[in-house]
Amino acid sequence: MSNYDFDLFVIGAGSGGVRASRVAAAHGAKVAVAEEYRVGGTCVIRGCVPKKLLIYGAHFAEDLKDARRFGWNVPDCGFEWTTLRDNVLADVDRLEGLYKNTLDSHEVELIPERATITGPHGVKLASGREVTARYILVSTGAWPIVPDIEGAEHGVTSNELFHLEECPKRIVIVGGGYIANEFAGIFHQFGSHVTIVNRSNTLLRGYDEQIRDRLLQISTMKGINFRFNAEMEKIEKNEDGTLCVRFRSGDPIACDLLVFATGRKPHVDGLGLENAGVELSDKGAIKVDEYSRTSCESIYAVGDVTDRMQLTPVAIREGHAFADTVFGDNPRTVDYDCVPSAVFSHPPLAGVGLTEAQAKNKYGTVKVYTSDFRPMKNVLAGRDERALYKMVVDATTNRVVGLHMIGPDAPEILQAAAIAVKAGLTKQEFDDTVALHPSMAEELVLLK
Repeated sequence: MSNYDFDLFVIGAGSGGVRASRVAAAHGAKVAVAEEYRVGGTCVIRGCVPKKLLIYGAHFAEDLKDARRFGWNVPDCGFEWTTLRDNVLADVDRLEGLYKNTLDSHEVELIPERATITGPHGVKLASGREVTARYILVSTGAWPIVPDIEGAEHGVTSNELFHLEECPKRIVIVGGGYIANEFAGIFHQFGSHVTIVNRSNTLLRGYDEQIRDRLLQISTMKGINFRFNAEMEKIEKNEDGTLCVRFRSGDPIACDLLVFATGRKPHVDGLGLENAGVELSDKGAIKVDEYSRTSCESIYAVGDVTDRMQLTPVAIREGHAFADTVFGDNPRTVDYDCVPSAVFSHPPLAGVGLTEAQAKNKYGTVKVYTSDFRPMKNVLAGRDERALYKMVVDATTNRVVGLHMIGPDAPEILQAAAIAVKAGLTKQEFDDTVALHPSMAEELVLLK
Protein backbone atom coordinates (compact mmCIF):
# COMPACT_ATOMS: atom_id res chain seq x y z
CA MET A 1 0.00 0.00 0.00
CA SER A 2 3.02 2.30 0.31
CA ASN A 3 2.93 3.07 -3.45
CA TYR A 4 0.08 5.49 -2.74
CA ASP A 5 -0.25 8.58 -0.53
CA PHE A 6 -3.24 7.00 1.18
CA ASP A 7 -4.78 3.57 1.44
CA LEU A 8 -8.23 5.20 1.31
CA PHE A 9 -9.34 8.64 0.18
CA VAL A 10 -12.94 9.51 1.02
CA ILE A 11 -14.79 12.30 -0.76
CA GLY A 12 -17.58 13.57 1.48
CA ALA A 13 -17.68 13.56 5.29
CA GLY A 14 -21.31 12.67 5.81
CA SER A 15 -22.65 9.76 7.83
CA GLY A 16 -21.45 7.08 5.41
CA GLY A 17 -18.09 8.67 4.71
CA VAL A 18 -17.23 9.27 8.36
CA ARG A 19 -18.17 5.71 9.35
CA ALA A 20 -16.14 4.24 6.49
CA SER A 21 -13.15 6.44 7.38
CA ARG A 22 -13.24 5.55 11.05
CA VAL A 23 -13.60 1.82 10.54
CA ALA A 24 -10.99 1.65 7.77
CA ALA A 25 -8.53 3.51 9.98
CA ALA A 26 -9.28 1.13 12.84
CA HIS A 27 -8.33 -1.70 10.48
CA GLY A 28 -4.94 -0.04 10.02
CA ALA A 29 -5.50 1.90 6.82
CA LYS A 30 -4.02 5.36 6.20
CA VAL A 31 -7.13 7.45 5.51
CA ALA A 32 -7.93 10.98 4.37
CA VAL A 33 -11.40 12.49 3.93
CA ALA A 34 -12.14 15.65 1.95
CA GLU A 35 -15.20 17.75 2.75
CA GLU A 36 -15.91 21.06 1.01
CA TYR A 37 -18.56 22.25 3.46
CA ARG A 38 -19.02 20.87 6.99
CA VAL A 39 -18.37 17.52 8.61
CA GLY A 40 -21.53 15.55 9.30
CA GLY A 41 -23.27 15.71 5.95
CA THR A 42 -26.94 16.30 5.23
CA CYS A 43 -28.27 14.44 8.27
CA VAL A 44 -26.29 16.29 10.91
CA ILE A 45 -25.83 19.70 9.31
CA ARG A 46 -28.94 20.40 7.23
CA GLY A 47 -31.31 17.45 7.55
CA CYS A 48 -32.53 14.89 10.07
CA VAL A 49 -31.00 16.29 13.25
CA PRO A 50 -31.79 20.01 13.01
CA LYS A 51 -35.18 19.18 11.50
CA LYS A 52 -36.07 16.92 14.44
CA LEU A 53 -35.08 19.70 16.85
CA LEU A 54 -37.45 22.06 15.02
CA ILE A 55 -40.16 19.41 15.32
CA TYR A 56 -39.65 19.23 19.07
CA GLY A 57 -39.99 23.00 19.16
CA ALA A 58 -43.15 22.92 17.06
CA HIS A 59 -44.83 20.39 19.33
CA PHE A 60 -44.92 22.89 22.16
CA ALA A 61 -47.60 24.86 20.29
CA GLU A 62 -50.20 22.16 20.94
CA ASP A 63 -48.66 20.92 24.18
CA LEU A 64 -49.03 24.35 25.80
CA LYS A 65 -52.68 24.50 24.79
CA ASP A 66 -53.34 20.94 25.94
CA ALA A 67 -51.68 21.63 29.29
CA ARG A 68 -54.65 23.76 30.33
CA ARG A 69 -56.92 20.73 30.06
CA PHE A 70 -54.54 18.91 32.39
CA GLY A 71 -54.81 21.56 35.07
CA TRP A 72 -51.81 23.75 34.23
CA ASN A 73 -52.38 27.49 34.33
CA VAL A 74 -50.45 28.25 31.16
CA PRO A 75 -50.60 31.86 29.95
CA ASP A 76 -50.67 32.78 26.28
CA CYS A 77 -47.15 32.21 24.98
CA GLY A 78 -45.35 33.90 22.14
CA PHE A 79 -42.87 32.11 19.90
CA GLU A 80 -39.44 33.47 19.02
CA TRP A 81 -38.06 31.83 15.89
CA THR A 82 -34.58 33.27 16.30
CA THR A 83 -34.17 31.70 19.76
CA LEU A 84 -35.00 28.22 18.48
CA ARG A 85 -32.99 28.72 15.29
CA ASP A 86 -29.86 29.81 17.12
CA ASN A 87 -30.10 27.01 19.69
CA VAL A 88 -30.56 24.43 16.94
CA LEU A 89 -27.59 25.74 14.98
CA ALA A 90 -25.48 25.75 18.15
CA ASP A 91 -26.27 22.07 18.65
CA VAL A 92 -25.34 21.37 15.04
CA ASP A 93 -21.97 23.01 15.78
CA ARG A 94 -21.58 20.75 18.80
CA LEU A 95 -22.32 17.63 16.78
CA GLU A 96 -19.95 18.65 14.01
CA GLY A 97 -17.24 18.98 16.64
CA LEU A 98 -17.93 15.42 17.80
CA TYR A 99 -17.65 14.11 14.25
CA LYS A 100 -14.34 15.92 13.81
CA ASN A 101 -13.10 14.48 17.10
CA THR A 102 -14.01 10.99 15.90
CA LEU A 103 -11.92 11.42 12.76
CA ASP A 104 -9.05 12.95 14.72
CA SER A 105 -9.03 10.21 17.36
CA HIS A 106 -8.71 7.62 14.58
CA GLU A 107 -5.91 9.60 12.91
CA VAL A 108 -7.94 10.30 9.79
CA GLU A 109 -6.65 13.35 7.94
CA LEU A 110 -9.51 15.82 7.41
CA ILE A 111 -9.05 18.04 4.34
CA PRO A 112 -11.57 20.93 4.24
CA GLU A 113 -11.53 21.27 0.46
CA ARG A 114 -13.44 20.15 -2.58
CA ALA A 115 -11.94 17.05 -4.19
CA THR A 116 -12.32 15.73 -7.72
CA ILE A 117 -11.32 12.42 -9.21
CA THR A 118 -8.57 12.50 -11.85
CA GLY A 119 -8.29 8.76 -12.44
CA PRO A 120 -8.76 5.34 -10.80
CA HIS A 121 -6.31 6.26 -8.05
CA GLY A 122 -5.98 10.04 -8.36
CA VAL A 123 -7.64 12.96 -6.57
CA LYS A 124 -7.10 16.68 -7.05
CA LEU A 125 -7.98 19.16 -4.32
CA ALA A 126 -9.28 22.70 -4.79
CA SER A 127 -5.94 24.03 -3.55
CA GLY A 128 -4.21 22.32 -6.47
CA ARG A 129 -2.70 19.53 -4.38
CA GLU A 130 -2.84 16.12 -6.03
CA VAL A 131 -2.82 12.87 -4.09
CA THR A 132 -3.08 9.18 -4.85
CA ALA A 133 -4.97 6.43 -3.06
CA ARG A 134 -5.27 2.71 -3.46
CA TYR A 135 -9.03 3.05 -3.02
CA ILE A 136 -11.36 6.02 -3.40
CA LEU A 137 -14.76 6.16 -1.70
CA VAL A 138 -17.39 8.60 -2.95
CA SER A 139 -19.94 9.57 -0.29
CA THR A 140 -21.11 12.99 -1.41
CA GLY A 141 -24.79 12.39 -0.74
CA ALA A 142 -27.69 14.03 -2.54
CA TRP A 143 -28.75 17.60 -3.20
CA PRO A 144 -32.17 19.30 -3.45
CA ILE A 145 -33.69 19.60 -6.90
CA VAL A 146 -34.86 23.05 -7.98
CA PRO A 147 -37.34 23.01 -10.87
CA ASP A 148 -36.37 24.77 -14.07
CA ILE A 149 -39.00 27.50 -14.14
CA GLU A 150 -38.93 31.27 -14.43
CA GLY A 151 -38.19 32.92 -11.09
CA ALA A 152 -37.01 29.74 -9.36
CA GLU A 153 -34.12 31.73 -7.86
CA HIS A 154 -36.61 33.42 -5.54
CA GLY A 155 -37.33 30.14 -3.74
CA VAL A 156 -35.27 28.21 -1.21
CA THR A 157 -34.71 24.54 -0.40
CA SER A 158 -34.57 22.64 2.88
CA ASN A 159 -30.86 23.58 3.04
CA GLU A 160 -31.71 27.21 3.74
CA LEU A 161 -34.72 26.77 6.01
CA PHE A 162 -32.60 26.40 9.12
CA HIS A 163 -31.07 29.86 8.62
CA LEU A 164 -34.14 32.04 8.03
CA GLU A 165 -34.00 35.52 9.52
CA GLU A 166 -37.66 35.32 10.54
CA CYS A 167 -40.56 32.92 10.55
CA PRO A 168 -42.65 33.55 7.42
CA LYS A 169 -46.29 34.53 7.78
CA ARG A 170 -47.23 32.74 4.55
CA ILE A 171 -45.26 29.83 3.17
CA VAL A 172 -45.76 27.73 0.03
CA ILE A 173 -44.05 24.35 -0.03
CA VAL A 174 -43.74 22.65 -3.41
CA GLY A 175 -43.71 18.85 -3.27
CA GLY A 176 -45.57 15.96 -1.72
CA GLY A 177 -42.79 13.92 -0.12
CA TYR A 178 -41.51 13.63 3.42
CA ILE A 179 -39.60 16.93 3.40
CA ALA A 180 -42.67 18.87 2.27
CA ASN A 181 -44.97 17.31 4.85
CA GLU A 182 -42.49 17.61 7.69
CA PHE A 183 -41.81 21.29 7.18
CA ALA A 184 -45.50 21.95 6.59
CA GLY A 185 -46.23 20.60 10.07
CA ILE A 186 -43.34 22.53 11.61
CA PHE A 187 -44.18 25.96 10.22
CA HIS A 188 -47.91 25.53 10.72
CA GLN A 189 -47.28 25.05 14.43
CA PHE A 190 -45.06 28.14 14.42
CA GLY A 191 -48.05 30.13 13.19
CA SER A 192 -47.36 30.32 9.47
CA HIS A 193 -50.14 30.00 6.90
CA VAL A 194 -48.96 26.90 5.00
CA THR A 195 -49.90 25.69 1.53
CA ILE A 196 -48.53 22.49 0.01
CA VAL A 197 -48.47 22.51 -3.79
CA ASN A 198 -48.05 19.16 -5.53
CA ARG A 199 -47.96 18.38 -9.23
CA SER A 200 -49.81 15.07 -8.69
CA ASN A 201 -52.69 14.07 -6.42
CA THR A 202 -50.59 11.75 -4.24
CA LEU A 203 -48.69 12.51 -1.06
CA LEU A 204 -45.84 10.37 0.25
CA ARG A 205 -45.66 7.93 -2.61
CA GLY A 206 -44.41 4.56 -1.38
CA TYR A 207 -46.12 4.70 2.01
CA ASP A 208 -49.31 2.77 2.78
CA GLU A 209 -52.33 4.46 1.22
CA GLN A 210 -54.52 4.40 4.32
CA ILE A 211 -51.80 5.96 6.44
CA ARG A 212 -51.03 8.78 4.03
CA ASP A 213 -54.75 9.46 3.55
CA ARG A 214 -55.07 9.82 7.32
CA LEU A 215 -52.20 12.34 7.35
CA LEU A 216 -53.94 14.38 4.64
CA GLN A 217 -57.17 14.32 6.63
CA ILE A 218 -55.48 15.43 9.87
CA SER A 219 -53.32 18.05 8.16
CA THR A 220 -56.36 19.57 6.47
CA MET A 221 -58.25 19.56 9.76
CA LYS A 222 -55.36 21.42 11.40
CA GLY A 223 -55.51 24.13 8.74
CA ILE A 224 -52.75 23.21 6.26
CA ASN A 225 -53.87 23.94 2.70
CA PHE A 226 -53.25 21.64 -0.26
CA ARG A 227 -53.34 22.25 -3.98
CA PHE A 228 -53.01 19.07 -6.04
CA ASN A 229 -52.36 18.53 -9.74
CA ALA A 230 -50.81 21.99 -9.83
CA GLU A 231 -48.15 22.84 -12.40
CA MET A 232 -46.19 25.98 -11.62
CA GLU A 233 -45.61 28.45 -14.41
CA LYS A 234 -43.39 31.10 -12.80
CA ILE A 235 -42.53 32.92 -9.59
CA GLU A 236 -42.66 36.68 -9.40
CA LYS A 237 -41.05 38.84 -6.73
CA ASN A 238 -42.91 41.96 -5.69
CA GLU A 239 -41.34 45.27 -4.69
CA ASP A 240 -42.08 44.57 -1.00
CA GLY A 241 -40.16 41.26 -1.16
CA THR A 242 -43.23 39.03 -1.17
CA LEU A 243 -43.71 36.41 -3.86
CA CYS A 244 -46.47 35.47 -6.26
CA VAL A 245 -46.56 31.85 -7.41
CA ARG A 246 -48.38 31.49 -10.71
CA PHE A 247 -49.72 28.24 -12.17
CA ARG A 248 -50.64 27.08 -15.65
CA SER A 249 -54.23 26.86 -14.40
CA GLY A 250 -55.90 28.16 -11.28
CA ASP A 251 -55.41 31.22 -9.13
CA PRO A 252 -51.93 32.42 -8.11
CA ILE A 253 -50.78 32.17 -4.49
CA ALA A 254 -49.15 35.04 -2.62
CA CYS A 255 -46.53 34.12 -0.02
CA ASP A 256 -43.55 35.37 1.93
CA LEU A 257 -41.46 32.23 1.41
CA LEU A 258 -41.41 29.58 -1.29
CA VAL A 259 -39.76 26.25 -0.51
CA PHE A 260 -38.84 23.66 -3.12
CA ALA A 261 -39.17 20.14 -1.72
CA THR A 262 -39.32 18.52 -5.13
CA GLY A 263 -36.91 15.68 -4.56
CA ARG A 264 -33.17 15.16 -4.26
CA LYS A 265 -30.58 14.06 -6.79
CA PRO A 266 -27.17 12.39 -6.31
CA HIS A 267 -24.48 15.01 -5.74
CA VAL A 268 -22.11 14.02 -8.55
CA ASP A 269 -21.73 17.17 -10.63
CA GLY A 270 -18.10 18.05 -11.25
CA LEU A 271 -16.68 15.08 -9.33
CA GLY A 272 -14.69 13.86 -12.32
CA LEU A 273 -16.24 10.39 -12.26
CA GLU A 274 -15.84 10.16 -16.03
CA ASN A 275 -12.06 10.33 -15.57
CA ALA A 276 -12.17 6.89 -13.98
CA GLY A 277 -14.96 5.39 -16.07
CA VAL A 278 -17.47 5.33 -13.20
CA GLU A 279 -20.92 4.53 -14.59
CA LEU A 280 -24.09 6.37 -13.61
CA SER A 281 -27.72 5.27 -13.72
CA ASP A 282 -30.38 7.01 -15.81
CA LYS A 283 -31.14 9.20 -12.79
CA GLY A 284 -27.52 10.22 -12.30
CA ALA A 285 -26.76 7.91 -9.37
CA ILE A 286 -23.50 5.98 -9.11
CA LYS A 287 -24.01 2.34 -10.02
CA VAL A 288 -22.55 -0.07 -7.47
CA ASP A 289 -22.57 -3.80 -6.77
CA GLU A 290 -23.55 -5.45 -3.50
CA TYR A 291 -20.14 -4.54 -2.02
CA SER A 292 -20.48 -0.86 -3.02
CA ARG A 293 -17.89 -1.18 -5.80
CA THR A 294 -18.43 0.96 -8.91
CA SER A 295 -17.58 0.06 -12.49
CA CYS A 296 -14.02 1.14 -11.63
CA GLU A 297 -12.56 -1.57 -9.37
CA SER A 298 -10.62 0.89 -7.17
CA ILE A 299 -13.55 3.27 -6.59
CA TYR A 300 -16.48 2.62 -4.28
CA ALA A 301 -19.56 4.64 -3.32
CA VAL A 302 -22.00 4.59 -0.41
CA GLY A 303 -25.04 6.52 0.71
CA ASP A 304 -27.42 8.78 -1.18
CA VAL A 305 -25.03 9.24 -4.09
CA THR A 306 -25.75 5.63 -5.15
CA ASP A 307 -28.83 4.05 -6.72
CA ARG A 308 -29.93 2.40 -3.49
CA MET A 309 -31.94 3.31 -0.39
CA GLN A 310 -31.54 6.93 0.72
CA LEU A 311 -31.56 6.72 4.51
CA THR A 312 -28.86 7.79 6.97
CA PRO A 313 -28.70 4.48 8.91
CA VAL A 314 -28.39 2.65 5.60
CA ALA A 315 -25.47 4.87 4.53
CA ILE A 316 -23.75 4.18 7.85
CA ARG A 317 -24.11 0.43 7.38
CA GLU A 318 -22.87 0.66 3.80
CA GLY A 319 -19.81 2.62 4.93
CA HIS A 320 -19.07 0.12 7.70
CA ALA A 321 -19.55 -2.89 5.41
CA PHE A 322 -17.26 -1.34 2.78
CA ALA A 323 -14.47 -0.78 5.32
CA ASP A 324 -14.78 -4.30 6.72
CA THR A 325 -14.80 -5.77 3.22
CA VAL A 326 -11.84 -3.86 1.79
CA PHE A 327 -9.65 -3.36 4.86
CA GLY A 328 -10.92 -5.80 7.47
CA ASP A 329 -10.72 -9.05 5.48
CA ASN A 330 -14.41 -9.57 6.28
CA PRO A 331 -16.55 -9.28 3.12
CA ARG A 332 -20.00 -7.99 4.12
CA THR A 333 -23.08 -6.69 2.34
CA VAL A 334 -26.06 -4.72 3.60
CA ASP A 335 -29.51 -6.27 3.94
CA TYR A 336 -32.10 -3.85 2.52
CA ASP A 337 -35.11 -5.97 3.43
CA CYS A 338 -37.52 -4.65 6.07
CA VAL A 339 -35.78 -1.32 6.64
CA PRO A 340 -38.05 0.89 8.78
CA SER A 341 -38.65 4.52 7.87
CA ALA A 342 -40.61 7.43 9.26
CA VAL A 343 -42.03 10.79 8.27
CA PHE A 344 -41.83 13.28 11.11
CA SER A 345 -44.98 15.05 10.06
CA HIS A 346 -47.54 16.31 12.56
CA PRO A 347 -48.51 13.68 13.67
CA PRO A 348 -45.66 11.41 12.56
CA LEU A 349 -46.07 8.23 10.57
CA ALA A 350 -43.82 5.19 10.27
CA GLY A 351 -43.72 1.92 8.41
CA VAL A 352 -41.73 -1.24 7.87
CA GLY A 353 -42.09 -4.03 5.36
CA LEU A 354 -44.71 -4.18 2.60
CA THR A 355 -47.70 -1.92 2.18
CA GLU A 356 -51.06 -3.57 1.64
CA ALA A 357 -50.85 -3.01 -2.12
CA GLN A 358 -47.29 -4.36 -2.30
CA ALA A 359 -48.21 -7.42 -0.25
CA LYS A 360 -51.18 -8.21 -2.50
CA ASN A 361 -48.94 -7.99 -5.56
CA LYS A 362 -46.37 -10.30 -3.97
CA TYR A 363 -48.52 -12.84 -2.10
CA GLY A 364 -51.92 -12.58 -3.74
CA THR A 365 -53.96 -13.07 -0.59
CA VAL A 366 -53.33 -11.05 2.55
CA LYS A 367 -55.08 -10.31 5.80
CA VAL A 368 -55.21 -6.75 7.13
CA TYR A 369 -55.71 -5.85 10.78
CA THR A 370 -56.23 -2.29 11.97
CA SER A 371 -56.80 -0.22 15.06
CA ASP A 372 -58.33 3.23 14.58
CA PHE A 373 -58.37 4.97 17.95
CA ARG A 374 -58.09 8.29 19.72
CA PRO A 375 -54.98 8.39 21.92
CA MET A 376 -55.77 8.88 25.61
CA LYS A 377 -53.95 12.23 25.73
CA ASN A 378 -56.02 13.54 22.82
CA VAL A 379 -59.23 12.51 24.57
CA LEU A 380 -58.55 14.56 27.69
CA ALA A 381 -57.10 17.41 25.60
CA GLY A 382 -60.36 17.56 23.66
CA ARG A 383 -58.74 16.77 20.31
CA ASP A 384 -60.54 14.65 17.73
CA GLU A 385 -57.30 13.56 16.07
CA ARG A 386 -57.16 9.78 15.71
CA ALA A 387 -54.25 7.36 15.36
CA LEU A 388 -54.25 4.45 12.91
CA TYR A 389 -52.21 1.26 13.21
CA LYS A 390 -52.20 -1.30 10.42
CA MET A 391 -50.77 -4.80 10.16
CA VAL A 392 -50.42 -6.65 6.83
CA VAL A 393 -50.21 -10.44 7.06
CA ASP A 394 -49.44 -13.11 4.47
CA ALA A 395 -52.66 -15.16 4.56
CA THR A 396 -50.87 -18.40 3.70
CA THR A 397 -48.21 -18.36 6.44
CA ASN A 398 -49.79 -15.90 8.92
CA ARG A 399 -46.44 -14.05 8.90
CA VAL A 400 -46.51 -10.31 9.48
CA VAL A 401 -45.07 -8.71 6.34
CA GLY A 402 -45.84 -5.06 7.04
CA LEU A 403 -46.59 -2.66 9.89
CA HIS A 404 -47.73 0.91 9.30
CA MET A 405 -48.89 3.56 11.73
CA ILE A 406 -49.67 7.21 12.21
CA GLY A 407 -50.05 8.85 15.58
CA PRO A 408 -48.07 10.28 18.49
CA ASP A 409 -44.64 8.65 18.90
CA ALA A 410 -45.27 6.28 15.97
CA PRO A 411 -41.56 6.17 14.95
CA GLU A 412 -40.49 5.38 18.53
CA ILE A 413 -42.98 2.52 18.71
CA LEU A 414 -42.22 1.14 15.26
CA GLN A 415 -38.48 0.78 15.86
CA ALA A 416 -39.07 -2.04 18.36
CA ALA A 417 -41.91 -3.53 16.34
CA ALA A 418 -39.71 -3.58 13.23
CA ILE A 419 -37.55 -6.22 14.92
CA ALA A 420 -40.54 -8.55 15.01
CA VAL A 421 -41.32 -8.00 11.33
CA LYS A 422 -37.68 -8.48 10.38
CA ALA A 423 -37.58 -11.71 12.40
CA GLY A 424 -40.61 -13.04 10.50
CA LEU A 425 -42.96 -13.37 13.46
CA THR A 426 -46.58 -14.34 12.89
CA LYS A 427 -49.78 -12.58 13.82
CA GLN A 428 -50.36 -15.25 16.46
CA GLU A 429 -47.06 -14.41 18.14
CA PHE A 430 -48.14 -10.78 18.36
CA ASP A 431 -51.47 -11.95 19.82
CA ASP A 432 -49.69 -14.16 22.35
CA THR A 433 -47.83 -11.14 23.75
CA VAL A 434 -49.56 -9.56 26.74
CA ALA A 435 -50.49 -5.91 26.23
CA LEU A 436 -48.63 -3.21 28.12
CA HIS A 437 -51.52 -1.13 29.46
CA PRO A 438 -52.26 1.73 29.22
CA SER A 439 -50.12 2.59 26.21
CA MET A 440 -50.60 3.30 22.53
CA ALA A 441 -48.14 0.54 21.64
CA GLU A 442 -50.44 -2.09 23.14
CA GLU A 443 -52.67 -1.71 20.09
CA LEU A 444 -50.07 -3.71 18.14
CA VAL A 445 -50.92 -6.87 20.07
CA LEU A 446 -54.67 -6.21 20.08
CA LEU A 447 -55.24 -5.69 16.37
CA LYS A 448 -58.46 -7.09 14.96
